[in-house]
Amino acid sequence: MTKRSTSADYVTAFATGWPEQQPDIMVLSLTTHKGVQDFAMNKEQALLIAKTMKETAARLVVPKGGKTS
Repeated sequence: MTKRSTSADYVTAFATGWPEQQPDIMVLSLTTHKGVQDFAMNKEQALLIAKTMKETAARLVVPKGGKTS
């Protein structure tokens, strides 16, 4: 796996607002200390990402002494 030295400080996703007048895309915006990176995706791509995130989250283990939210 690729080693990554930067993580997102803020992650937002929205369906409208940028680019203006394009309700057919969703934008995933990652903000780091190096700046903002925006990723535009269509509905099918957004649903695939959501499915993958849900499946991956279901496999996460609770840290020792931790709680789930």
